[in-house]
Amino acid sequence: MQNEEGQITELYIPRKCSATNRLITAKDHASVQLNIGHLDESGVYNGHFSTFALCGFTRAQGDADSGIDRLWQKKKTELKQ
Repeated sequence: MQNEEGQITELYIPRKCSATNRLITAKDHASVQLNIGHLDESGVYNGHFSTFALCGFTRAQGDADSGIDRLWQKKKTELKQ
């Protein structure tokens, strides 16, 4: 919900799993959020990053590694890195 100035007034905004698009609820204590840094041509961190969230279900199934790899390969082609 937003007010007239466009500011978000909600106290809690749920996230979605980047790999499965499942809703990450407040009680999902196994979920993680990863920030993967972007590098320039010489391999030095340039201050930018991509954020990925994984739900506990994905981690419990053992699909977290393949999910992050798939998401990063897709993001890498978008960023042309």
